Amino acid sequence: MKIINTVGKRKNAVARAVIKKGTGKFRINRIPFDLVKPELSRLRLIEPIRLSKDVSDKLDIDIVTNGGGTTGLIDAARQAIARGIVSWSGDDELKGKFVAYDRNLIVNDPRRNEVSKESHSSKGPRRKRQSSKR
Repeated sequence: MKIINTVGKRKNAVARAVIKKGTGKFRINRIPFDLVKPELSRLRLIEPIRLSKDVSDKLDIDIVTNGGGTTGLIDAARQAIARGIVSWSGDDELKGKFVAYDRNLIVNDPRRNEVSKESHSSKGPRRKRQSSKR
């Protein structure tokens, strides 16, 4: 049996997807997809599945997420789904369809938070102490 493992990342969020042949079940963190709240997150999460309806109906998708915030987790999960569906089907046309719709479905976003520097104040990575004129 063919099993595909993929990873999606967004900021500090990481999503790992396991994709295998099945009946179209879709779970995220062991919760059925229909119970994902809020609804806007559910709509964003289903985009790669709607774009590849003929392929994804025959797949079971299990996603485990950790790190980051809710929006980052949803974006990481949809990236993992899209990458998994593309590697399952091996279809370059489907990959092009994903990239045309939203490039972040396939390509990682390299932006990360800058680390706060020790020598400066703890308010941020580049903040300096305000100087007095007198």
